Amino acid sequence: MEGSQRTRVLVCAWAILVVACGPGGDGWEESFPSEPGASEEVATEAPLPNGGLEVAPVHVETEVGEPRAVPPLFQPGYHAALRWSHSTGNVTFRLRVPVGRAGQRVRLAFRSGDGNLVLRRATVARAGPNGSLASAPVTVTFSGTQGFSVGARKRVVSDPVPFPVGFRDELAVSFEVQGALGVSAIETLPGSYVRSGAYTGTTGAIGGSAWARAVGLATVDVEGPPARAFVAIGDSITEGYITERDDTRLAWPSLAEARLGVPVVNAGVSGQGFYEELENLDQEVLPLQGITDCIVLLGTNDLSSLGLEGLQTRMNLLLSRLAPLCRTWVGTLLPKEKSNHGDYEVVKRDRLAMNAWIRSTFPDVIDFEAVTRQPDNVHLFLDGLEVDGIHPSAEGHRVMAAEVVRVLRERGVQPEQGVQPQGDEPPAP
Repeated sequence: MEGSQRTRVLVCAWAILVVACGPGGDGWEESFPSEPGASEEVATEAPLPNGGLEVAPVHVETEVGEPRAVPPLFQPGYHAALRWSHSTGNVTFRLRVPVGRAGQRVRLAFRSGDGNLVLRRATVARAGPNGSLASAPVTVTFSGTQGFSVGARKRVVSDPVPFPVGFRDELAVSFEVQGALGVSAIETLPGSYVRSGAYTGTTGAIGGSAWARAVGLATVDVEGPPARAFVAIGDSITEGYITERDDTRLAWPSLAEARLGVPVVNAGVSGQGFYEELENLDQEVLPLQGITDCIVLLGTNDLSSLGLEGLQTRMNLLLSRLAPLCRTWVGTLLPKEKSNHGDYEVVKRDRLAMNAWIRSTFPDVIDFEAVTRQPDNVHLFLDGLEVDGIHPSAEGHRVMAAEVVRVLRERGVQPEQGVQPQGDEPPAP
């Protein structure tokens, strides 16, 4: 599917939120017809063999009367891909997790690693300092029970938990587990801990050892008014690699989230290219519910191996698979001052050609290169925006986030209902 084609769903029933997800739709709109009839139509668009779109109306009966409130919806406020695996004996993890969505209930999703996993008990609370809790822990259940046992590479979603959260609140998610858990490659959650034994109900600091890698907990959904909800898809540049001891709150998706006032959850995986993303999409991105938009920044790790045609083919394949889930925004590739693999001259040539193709092909582009390159040399970062010639510095992430915010605000993205956007400095752990 070409990037200019989108699957669009226009819900035109009385007082139902309308999502404008295709060409010509710059954002969410609220549709409140002044004269509702006895029935309205939901227009769905299905792709035709020639790439066109045909509208197929479906009747939905509605009653004439007072407007109905839009029901609340679970949408992601936190996410981690958890590509790798970590095995452990009986321990309690207490993760400090930032949540980019406000609401009255939460729902947690856990992911096992390359083997069986037993979760005995889990709780959620507000995070306090040094691994302590700032509120009483609330027990999380799974189909009415306190734990579960699953095989390798399974995703288990909890029952909804009554637990009010605000935009950018930080939660302490504690869970006692044994076995194999999905885990991130780099440290992203400072202020988290692990200790042998059962400590999910402990309100003070649990002690043990600092543990900053995202582990076990894949997603925190928050139930609130329907809103825009983004997922960022990419490699280490998106995951937030700067020093290997990093902080997801300093990565460009989180910084953009704070300033936009809508969730921008992070599905970046260090080291990956298109092949790895396509292989793992079904486990790491497509299970997310309530996502409306995807930001794709991918291809840097493929420059030395795929060639321009291969890059374009795999980008188109990725966007076609994402089309039923979200509106896609495609990022240009950042400057690359060196290549750790392959011929650097080929890397430079193909990166420029790929960026030119992205700009000329897709309607929704975030031009990261334009705001990070030196004006007189497209292959070099602006001073202070990189750490090793490939990865952006903390300031580089701030510049990238500012460009995301600028583009999305211009295209009509508004804060969640009742949310006041924040600055991009994270609180201390």
